[in-house]
Amino acid sequence: MQNKTLIRSLDLKKTMALVVGTVIGTGVFLKAAVMSQQMGSPAWVLGCWVFAGLLSLAGALCYAELGALFPRAGGEYAFLKEGYGNGLAFLYGWMRFWIGAPGSIAAYGVGAATFLKSVIPMENPQFLAVGFIITFTLLNCFSVSIGGSVQAFITLLKVVMILGLALSLLVFVPSADAWSNLFSGNDQWTGWNAFGAATLAALWAYDGWNNMPMAAGEVKNPGRTIPIALSFGMIIILTIYILINLTYFMALPFEEVASAYSNAMPGSLPVATKAATVVIGSMASVILSIAFVISALGGMNGSILTGARVPFAMAQDDLFPRFLAKVSQGSRVPIVSILVQGCIASILALSGSFDQLTDYVVFAAWIFYALTTASILIFRKKQPDIKRPFKVPFYPWLPIGFVSLSILLLINTLITSPRESGIGLAFILAGIPAYQLFKNKMKKSTQL
Repeated sequence: MQNKTLIRSLDLKKTMALVVGTVIGTGVFLKAAVMSQQMGSPAWVLGCWVFAGLLSLAGALCYAELGALFPRAGGEYAFLKEGYGNGLAFLYGWMRFWIGAPGSIAAYGVGAATFLKSVIPMENPQFLAVGFIITFTLLNCFSVSIGGSVQAFITLLKVVMILGLALSLLVFVPSADAWSNLFSGNDQWTGWNAFGAATLAALWAYDGWNNMPMAAGEVKNPGRTIPIALSFGMIIILTIYILINLTYFMALPFEEVASAYSNAMPGSLPVATKAATVVIGSMASVILSIAFVISALGGMNGSILTGARVPFAMAQDDLFPRFLAKVSQGSRVPIVSILVQGCIASILALSGSFDQLTDYVVFAAWIFYALTTASILIFRKKQPDIKRPFKVPFYPWLPIGFVSLSILLLINTLITSPRESGIGLAFILAGIPAYQLFKNKMKKSTQL
Protein backbone atom coordinates (compact mmCIF):
# COMPACT_ATOMS: atom_id res chain seq x y z
CA MET A 1 0.00 0.00 0.00
CA GLN A 2 1.21 3.44 -0.95
CA ASN A 3 0.57 5.14 2.36
CA LYS A 4 1.54 2.38 4.80
CA THR A 5 4.28 4.56 6.27
CA LEU A 6 2.00 7.54 6.92
CA ILE A 7 -0.30 8.01 9.91
CA ARG A 8 -3.89 9.30 9.75
CA SER A 9 -3.70 11.91 12.49
CA LEU A 10 -5.40 14.98 10.94
CA ASP A 11 -8.88 15.35 12.45
CA LEU A 12 -11.68 17.59 11.15
CA LYS A 13 -10.43 20.67 13.02
CA LYS A 14 -6.90 20.38 11.67
CA THR A 15 -8.11 19.50 8.17
CA MET A 16 -10.48 22.49 8.10
CA ALA A 17 -7.61 24.69 9.32
CA LEU A 18 -5.49 23.31 6.50
CA VAL A 19 -8.08 24.45 3.95
CA VAL A 20 -8.78 27.90 5.44
CA GLY A 21 -5.23 28.59 6.60
CA THR A 22 -3.58 27.60 3.32
CA VAL A 23 -5.96 29.68 1.22
CA ILE A 24 -5.92 32.83 3.38
CA GLY A 25 -2.36 34.02 3.03
CA THR A 26 -1.24 37.29 1.46
CA GLY A 27 -3.44 37.78 -1.59
CA VAL A 28 -6.45 39.12 0.28
CA PHE A 29 -4.27 41.93 1.68
CA LEU A 30 -2.59 42.82 -1.63
CA LYS A 31 -4.53 41.87 -4.74
CA ALA A 32 -7.29 44.51 -4.54
CA ALA A 33 -4.74 47.04 -5.82
CA VAL A 34 -3.81 45.31 -9.07
CA MET A 35 -7.47 44.33 -9.58
CA SER A 36 -8.49 47.98 -9.21
CA GLN A 37 -5.90 48.98 -11.79
CA GLN A 38 -7.51 46.55 -14.23
CA MET A 39 -11.17 47.31 -13.43
CA GLY A 40 -12.79 50.71 -13.14
CA SER A 41 -14.75 50.70 -9.89
CA PRO A 42 -15.33 48.93 -6.56
CA ALA A 43 -18.40 47.18 -7.96
CA TRP A 44 -16.43 45.49 -10.74
CA VAL A 45 -13.58 44.53 -8.42
CA LEU A 46 -16.01 43.02 -5.91
CA GLY A 47 -17.69 41.22 -8.79
CA CYS A 48 -14.35 39.63 -9.66
CA TRP A 49 -13.93 38.52 -6.05
CA VAL A 50 -17.40 36.92 -6.05
CA PHE A 51 -16.87 35.22 -9.41
CA ALA A 52 -13.44 33.87 -8.45
CA GLY A 53 -14.80 32.68 -5.10
CA LEU A 54 -17.73 30.81 -6.63
CA LEU A 55 -15.42 29.27 -9.23
CA SER A 56 -13.05 28.14 -6.48
CA LEU A 57 -15.96 26.76 -4.44
CA ALA A 58 -17.11 24.76 -7.46
CA GLY A 59 -13.63 23.34 -7.85
CA ALA A 60 -13.43 22.49 -4.15
CA LEU A 61 -16.75 20.60 -4.32
CA CYS A 62 -15.42 18.58 -7.26
CA TYR A 63 -12.21 17.83 -5.40
CA ALA A 64 -14.26 16.80 -2.37
CA GLU A 65 -15.74 13.93 -4.39
CA LEU A 66 -12.33 12.91 -5.72
CA GLY A 67 -10.60 13.22 -2.36
CA ALA A 68 -13.20 11.06 -0.63
CA LEU A 69 -12.98 8.52 -3.47
CA PHE A 70 -9.16 8.33 -3.50
CA PRO A 71 -8.02 9.32 0.03
CA ARG A 72 -4.29 8.91 -0.38
CA ALA A 73 -1.18 11.04 -0.59
CA GLY A 74 -0.65 13.15 -3.68
CA GLY A 75 -4.06 14.74 -4.24
CA GLU A 76 -4.32 15.74 -7.90
CA TYR A 77 -1.42 13.45 -8.79
CA ALA A 78 -3.42 10.46 -7.53
CA PHE A 79 -6.59 11.63 -9.29
CA LEU A 80 -4.84 12.24 -12.61
CA LYS A 81 -3.01 8.92 -12.41
CA GLU A 82 -6.29 7.06 -11.90
CA GLY A 83 -8.10 9.00 -14.60
CA TYR A 84 -5.50 9.51 -17.35
CA GLY A 85 -2.50 7.35 -16.55
CA ASN A 86 1.11 7.95 -15.56
CA GLY A 87 2.07 10.48 -18.24
CA LEU A 88 -0.29 13.32 -17.38
CA ALA A 89 0.06 12.61 -13.66
CA PHE A 90 3.82 12.93 -14.00
CA LEU A 91 3.58 16.28 -15.78
CA TYR A 92 1.37 17.59 -12.99
CA GLY A 93 3.79 16.34 -10.34
CA TRP A 94 6.71 17.79 -12.26
CA MET A 95 5.03 21.20 -12.31
CA ARG A 96 4.14 21.00 -8.61
CA PHE A 97 7.67 19.95 -7.70
CA TRP A 98 9.50 22.72 -9.56
CA ILE A 99 7.12 25.68 -9.45
CA GLY A 100 3.68 24.80 -8.02
CA ALA A 101 4.35 24.16 -4.35
CA PRO A 102 7.73 25.93 -4.13
CA GLY A 103 6.33 28.92 -6.03
CA SER A 104 3.44 29.25 -3.60
CA ILE A 105 5.76 28.87 -0.63
CA ALA A 106 8.17 31.44 -2.08
CA ALA A 107 5.33 33.88 -2.76
CA TYR A 108 4.12 33.58 0.84
CA GLY A 109 7.67 34.14 2.05
CA VAL A 110 8.15 37.21 -0.15
CA GLY A 111 4.73 38.51 0.91
CA ALA A 112 5.57 38.10 4.61
CA ALA A 113 8.92 39.85 4.15
CA THR A 114 7.23 42.67 2.22
CA PHE A 115 4.83 43.32 5.07
CA LEU A 116 7.61 43.30 7.65
CA LYS A 117 9.68 45.69 5.55
CA SER A 118 7.31 48.52 6.48
CA VAL A 119 8.19 47.98 10.16
CA ILE A 120 11.85 47.01 9.91
CA PRO A 121 13.67 48.70 7.00
CA MET A 122 15.70 46.23 4.95
CA GLU A 123 17.39 46.32 1.57
CA ASN A 124 16.84 42.68 0.60
CA PRO A 125 13.59 41.28 2.04
CA GLN A 126 14.08 38.16 -0.09
CA PHE A 127 16.73 36.96 2.38
CA LEU A 128 14.21 37.23 5.19
CA ALA A 129 11.75 35.30 3.02
CA VAL A 130 14.31 32.50 2.74
CA GLY A 131 14.68 32.52 6.53
CA PHE A 132 10.93 32.05 6.92
CA ILE A 133 10.95 29.19 4.42
CA ILE A 134 13.79 27.40 6.20
CA THR A 135 12.15 27.78 9.62
CA PHE A 136 8.78 26.37 8.60
CA THR A 137 10.35 23.66 6.47
CA LEU A 138 12.21 22.39 9.53
CA LEU A 139 9.03 22.69 11.63
CA ASN A 140 7.21 20.40 9.22
CA CYS A 141 9.91 17.78 9.57
CA PHE A 142 8.23 16.94 12.88
CA SER A 143 4.98 14.92 12.91
CA VAL A 144 2.08 15.92 10.68
CA SER A 145 -0.02 16.28 13.83
CA ILE A 146 2.32 19.03 15.07
CA GLY A 147 2.17 20.75 11.69
CA GLY A 148 -1.63 20.48 11.77
CA SER A 149 -1.81 21.94 15.28
CA VAL A 150 0.38 24.89 14.26
CA GLN A 151 -1.89 25.37 11.27
CA ALA A 152 -5.03 25.36 13.42
CA PHE A 153 -3.60 27.97 15.80
CA ILE A 154 -2.37 30.34 13.08
CA THR A 155 -5.62 29.95 11.13
CA LEU A 156 -7.74 30.92 14.14
CA LEU A 157 -5.46 33.88 14.81
CA LYS A 158 -5.58 35.19 11.25
CA VAL A 159 -9.38 34.83 10.94
CA VAL A 160 -9.85 36.80 14.18
CA MET A 161 -7.46 39.50 12.90
CA ILE A 162 -9.21 39.85 9.55
CA LEU A 163 -12.67 39.99 11.08
CA GLY A 164 -11.41 42.48 13.65
CA LEU A 165 -10.08 44.75 10.90
CA ALA A 166 -13.31 44.51 8.91
CA LEU A 167 -15.43 45.25 11.97
CA SER A 168 -13.25 48.24 12.92
CA LEU A 169 -13.60 49.73 9.45
CA LEU A 170 -17.36 49.21 9.43
CA VAL A 171 -17.77 50.83 12.85
CA PHE A 172 -15.33 53.74 12.73
CA VAL A 173 -15.43 54.93 9.11
CA PRO A 174 -18.10 57.69 8.90
CA SER A 175 -21.09 56.42 6.95
CA ALA A 176 -21.09 59.40 4.58
CA ASP A 177 -17.43 58.78 3.65
CA ALA A 178 -18.01 55.03 3.38
CA TRP A 179 -20.85 55.35 0.86
CA SER A 180 -19.00 58.03 -1.10
CA ASN A 181 -15.90 55.85 -1.37
CA LEU A 182 -17.87 52.72 -2.24
CA PHE A 183 -19.43 54.42 -5.27
CA SER A 184 -16.25 56.18 -6.41
CA GLY A 185 -14.33 55.25 -9.54
CA ASN A 186 -15.59 54.69 -13.07
CA ASP A 187 -18.33 52.10 -13.61
CA GLN A 188 -17.53 51.80 -17.32
CA TRP A 189 -16.83 48.21 -18.38
CA THR A 190 -13.13 47.76 -19.13
CA GLY A 191 -13.46 44.60 -21.22
CA TRP A 192 -13.29 40.84 -20.84
CA ASN A 193 -9.51 40.74 -20.97
CA ALA A 194 -9.29 43.05 -17.97
CA PHE A 195 -11.98 41.07 -16.16
CA GLY A 196 -10.07 37.84 -16.79
CA ALA A 197 -6.79 39.36 -15.57
CA ALA A 198 -8.47 40.70 -12.42
CA THR A 199 -10.12 37.33 -11.82
CA LEU A 200 -6.74 35.62 -12.14
CA ALA A 201 -5.38 37.95 -9.46
CA ALA A 202 -8.30 37.08 -7.17
CA LEU A 203 -7.80 33.37 -7.86
CA TRP A 204 -4.32 33.64 -6.33
CA ALA A 205 -5.95 34.80 -3.10
CA TYR A 206 -8.32 31.81 -3.28
CA ASP A 207 -5.62 29.39 -4.39
CA GLY A 208 -4.86 26.52 -2.05
CA TRP A 209 -8.25 24.78 -1.88
CA ASN A 210 -6.69 21.98 -3.92
CA ASN A 211 -3.87 21.44 -1.41
CA MET A 212 -5.61 19.62 1.39
CA PRO A 213 -6.33 16.41 -0.65
CA MET A 214 -2.56 16.09 -1.14
CA ALA A 215 -2.39 15.09 2.53
CA ALA A 216 -5.50 12.88 2.32
CA GLY A 217 -3.41 9.87 3.29
CA GLU A 218 -3.04 11.41 6.76
CA VAL A 219 -6.66 12.49 7.29
CA LYS A 220 -8.88 10.63 9.76
CA ASN A 221 -12.18 9.33 8.36
CA PRO A 222 -11.42 10.88 4.95
CA GLY A 223 -14.78 10.00 3.36
CA ARG A 224 -16.50 12.39 5.78
CA THR A 225 -13.74 14.80 6.80
CA ILE A 226 -12.49 15.83 3.35
CA PRO A 227 -15.88 16.92 1.90
CA ILE A 228 -16.86 18.82 5.06
CA ALA A 229 -13.49 20.59 5.32
CA LEU A 230 -13.41 21.61 1.65
CA SER A 231 -17.06 22.68 1.35
CA PHE A 232 -17.45 24.65 4.56
CA GLY A 233 -13.87 25.90 4.47
CA MET A 234 -14.39 27.58 1.10
CA ILE A 235 -17.73 29.09 2.17
CA ILE A 236 -15.97 30.64 5.18
CA ILE A 237 -13.20 32.01 2.98
CA LEU A 238 -15.58 33.47 0.38
CA THR A 239 -17.54 35.25 3.12
CA ILE A 240 -14.40 36.69 4.73
CA TYR A 241 -12.95 37.87 1.41
CA ILE A 242 -16.07 39.71 0.29
CA LEU A 243 -16.43 41.35 3.70
CA ILE A 244 -12.84 42.57 4.00
CA ASN A 245 -12.66 43.86 0.41
CA LEU A 246 -15.96 45.66 0.86
CA THR A 247 -14.50 47.46 3.87
CA TYR A 248 -11.36 48.43 1.90
CA PHE A 249 -13.53 50.30 -0.59
CA MET A 250 -15.62 51.85 2.17
CA ALA A 251 -12.54 53.14 3.99
CA LEU A 252 -10.63 54.45 0.95
CA PRO A 253 -11.43 56.29 -2.28
CA PHE A 254 -11.04 54.04 -5.30
CA GLU A 255 -7.89 55.86 -6.42
CA GLU A 256 -6.22 55.12 -3.08
CA VAL A 257 -6.93 51.40 -3.46
CA ALA A 258 -5.60 51.37 -7.03
CA SER A 259 -2.38 53.12 -5.95
CA ALA A 260 -1.60 50.63 -3.16
CA TYR A 261 1.29 48.14 -3.27
CA SER A 262 1.61 46.16 -6.52
CA ASN A 263 4.15 45.64 -9.29
CA ALA A 264 3.06 49.00 -10.71
CA MET A 265 3.36 50.71 -7.31
CA PRO A 266 6.20 48.89 -5.48
CA GLY A 267 6.85 51.76 -3.06
CA SER A 268 3.29 52.05 -1.77
CA LEU A 269 1.72 50.56 1.35
CA PRO A 270 -0.48 47.44 1.04
CA VAL A 271 -4.16 48.25 0.58
CA ALA A 272 -5.05 46.71 3.95
CA THR A 273 -2.54 48.94 5.73
CA LYS A 274 -3.89 52.01 3.95
CA ALA A 275 -7.42 51.11 5.03
CA ALA A 276 -6.45 50.46 8.64
CA THR A 277 -4.68 53.81 8.85
CA VAL A 278 -8.09 55.45 8.59
CA VAL A 279 -9.16 54.05 11.98
CA ILE A 280 -5.90 53.17 13.74
CA GLY A 281 -3.71 56.03 12.57
CA SER A 282 0.05 55.92 12.35
CA MET A 283 0.26 52.66 14.30
CA ALA A 284 -1.66 50.84 11.55
CA SER A 285 1.49 50.03 9.61
CA VAL A 286 3.18 48.36 12.57
CA ILE A 287 0.14 46.47 13.88
CA LEU A 288 -1.09 45.23 10.52
CA SER A 289 2.34 44.38 9.20
CA ILE A 290 2.79 41.94 12.07
CA ALA A 291 -0.72 40.58 11.51
CA PHE A 292 -0.07 40.13 7.79
CA VAL A 293 3.20 38.34 8.46
CA ILE A 294 1.36 35.85 10.66
CA SER A 295 -1.26 35.31 7.97
CA ALA A 296 1.33 34.76 5.24
CA LEU A 297 3.26 32.32 7.39
CA GLY A 298 0.07 30.35 7.99
CA GLY A 299 -0.38 29.99 4.25
CA MET A 300 3.24 28.99 3.92
CA ASN A 301 2.97 26.33 6.61
CA GLY A 302 -0.05 24.76 4.91
CA SER A 303 1.65 24.77 1.52
CA ILE A 304 4.79 23.15 2.92
CA LEU A 305 2.79 20.45 4.71
CA THR A 306 0.68 19.49 1.69
CA GLY A 307 3.02 20.19 -1.22
CA ALA A 308 5.71 17.73 -0.14
CA ARG A 309 3.22 14.83 -0.36
CA VAL A 310 3.13 15.00 -4.18
CA PRO A 311 6.79 14.13 -4.94
CA PHE A 312 6.59 11.62 -2.08
CA ALA A 313 3.69 9.81 -3.78
CA MET A 314 5.42 9.97 -7.17
CA ALA A 315 8.64 8.55 -5.77
CA GLN A 316 6.73 5.64 -4.26
CA ASP A 317 5.38 4.92 -7.75
CA ASP A 318 8.94 5.04 -9.16
CA LEU A 319 8.07 8.15 -11.21
CA PHE A 320 10.49 10.36 -9.27
CA PRO A 321 13.85 9.76 -7.56
CA ARG A 322 13.32 7.09 -4.95
CA PHE A 323 15.02 9.03 -2.15
CA LEU A 324 12.06 11.46 -2.14
CA ALA A 325 9.92 8.62 -0.77
CA LYS A 326 12.00 8.38 2.39
CA VAL A 327 9.92 8.73 5.56
CA SER A 328 11.40 9.67 8.92
CA GLN A 329 11.07 6.76 11.34
CA GLY A 330 10.49 9.12 14.24
CA SER A 331 8.10 11.74 12.83
CA ARG A 332 6.60 9.56 10.08
CA VAL A 333 6.66 12.39 7.51
CA PRO A 334 8.31 12.49 4.03
CA ILE A 335 11.30 14.35 5.38
CA VAL A 336 13.51 14.36 2.25
CA SER A 337 10.67 15.61 0.07
CA ILE A 338 10.00 18.40 2.57
CA LEU A 339 13.66 19.48 2.66
CA VAL A 340 14.13 19.43 -1.13
CA GLN A 341 10.92 21.42 -1.56
CA GLY A 342 12.25 24.02 0.87
CA CYS A 343 15.48 24.39 -1.10
CA ILE A 344 13.63 25.01 -4.39
CA ALA A 345 11.27 27.48 -2.72
CA SER A 346 14.25 29.41 -1.33
CA ILE A 347 15.78 29.72 -4.81
CA LEU A 348 12.47 30.97 -6.25
CA ALA A 349 12.11 33.50 -3.43
CA LEU A 350 15.43 35.03 -4.47
CA SER A 351 14.57 35.08 -8.17
CA GLY A 352 11.31 37.00 -8.66
CA SER A 353 8.72 39.41 -7.30
CA PHE A 354 5.49 38.50 -5.53
CA ASP A 355 3.17 39.06 -8.49
CA GLN A 356 5.46 37.27 -10.95
CA LEU A 357 5.66 34.19 -8.74
CA THR A 358 1.91 34.05 -8.23
CA ASP A 359 1.20 34.47 -11.96
CA TYR A 360 3.50 31.55 -12.83
CA VAL A 361 1.88 29.34 -10.20
CA VAL A 362 -1.76 30.17 -10.87
CA PHE A 363 -1.67 29.70 -14.66
CA ALA A 364 0.17 26.38 -14.53
CA ALA A 365 -2.01 25.12 -11.69
CA TRP A 366 -5.31 25.94 -13.39
CA ILE A 367 -4.44 23.76 -16.39
CA PHE A 368 -4.45 20.78 -14.05
CA TYR A 369 -7.42 21.99 -12.03
CA ALA A 370 -9.46 21.74 -15.23
CA LEU A 371 -8.07 18.31 -16.15
CA THR A 372 -8.54 16.97 -12.63
CA THR A 373 -12.14 18.15 -12.43
CA ALA A 374 -12.87 16.62 -15.85
CA SER A 375 -11.74 13.26 -14.45
CA ILE A 376 -14.97 13.14 -12.42
CA LEU A 377 -16.83 12.59 -15.69
CA ILE A 378 -14.47 9.73 -16.52
CA PHE A 379 -14.85 8.03 -13.13
CA ARG A 380 -18.65 8.39 -13.17
CA LYS A 381 -18.74 6.65 -16.57
CA LYS A 382 -16.13 3.95 -15.92
CA GLN A 383 -17.06 3.23 -12.29
CA PRO A 384 -20.77 4.05 -11.95
CA ASP A 385 -21.41 1.57 -9.13
CA ILE A 386 -18.45 2.32 -6.88
CA LYS A 387 -19.32 3.68 -3.44
CA ARG A 388 -18.86 7.45 -3.29
CA PRO A 389 -18.83 8.94 0.24
CA PHE A 390 -19.58 12.34 -1.32
CA LYS A 391 -21.06 13.32 -4.69
CA VAL A 392 -20.60 16.75 -6.21
CA PRO A 393 -23.95 18.60 -6.37
CA PHE A 394 -25.57 19.57 -9.68
CA TYR A 395 -23.71 16.85 -11.57
CA PRO A 396 -22.74 16.99 -14.43
CA TRP A 397 -23.34 20.73 -14.86
CA LEU A 398 -21.12 21.95 -12.03
CA PRO A 399 -17.94 20.11 -13.16
CA ILE A 400 -18.67 20.91 -16.83
CA GLY A 401 -19.17 24.58 -15.96
CA PHE A 402 -15.97 24.66 -13.92
CA VAL A 403 -13.93 23.09 -16.72
CA SER A 404 -15.42 25.42 -19.37
CA LEU A 405 -14.77 28.58 -17.36
CA SER A 406 -11.27 27.38 -16.52
CA ILE A 407 -10.48 26.96 -20.22
CA LEU A 408 -11.75 30.46 -21.01
CA LEU A 409 -9.67 31.86 -18.15
CA LEU A 410 -6.54 30.10 -19.41
CA ILE A 411 -7.05 31.39 -22.95
CA ASN A 412 -7.51 34.92 -21.64
CA THR A 413 -4.35 34.61 -19.53
CA LEU A 414 -2.34 33.49 -22.57
CA ILE A 415 -3.49 36.67 -24.31
CA THR A 416 -3.06 39.14 -21.45
CA SER A 417 0.02 37.64 -19.75
CA PRO A 418 1.94 35.75 -22.47
CA ARG A 419 5.28 35.88 -20.66
CA GLU A 420 4.03 34.51 -17.32
CA SER A 421 1.81 31.87 -18.92
CA GLY A 422 4.62 30.93 -21.31
CA ILE A 423 6.96 30.31 -18.38
CA GLY A 424 4.29 28.17 -16.71
CA LEU A 425 3.82 26.13 -19.89
CA ALA A 426 7.58 25.77 -20.32
CA PHE A 427 7.89 24.23 -16.87
CA ILE A 428 5.17 21.70 -17.72
CA LEU A 429 6.58 20.78 -21.13
CA ALA A 430 10.06 20.34 -19.68
CA GLY A 431 8.62 17.33 -17.89
CA ILE A 432 8.08 15.36 -21.12
CA PRO A 433 11.73 14.25 -21.61
CA ALA A 434 12.04 13.72 -17.87
CA TYR A 435 9.01 11.42 -17.95
CA GLN A 436 10.59 9.38 -20.74
CA LEU A 437 13.67 8.84 -18.57
CA PHE A 438 11.61 7.61 -15.61
CA LYS A 439 9.40 5.55 -17.90
CA ASN A 440 12.43 3.76 -19.34
CA LYS A 441 13.77 3.23 -15.83
CA MET A 442 10.47 1.64 -14.78
CA LYS A 443 10.59 -0.70 -17.80
CA LYS A 444 14.12 -1.82 -16.95
CA SER A 445 13.22 -2.47 -13.31
CA THR A 446 10.24 -4.63 -14.28
CA GLN A 447 12.41 -6.67 -16.66
CA LEU A 448 14.92 -7.56 -13.95
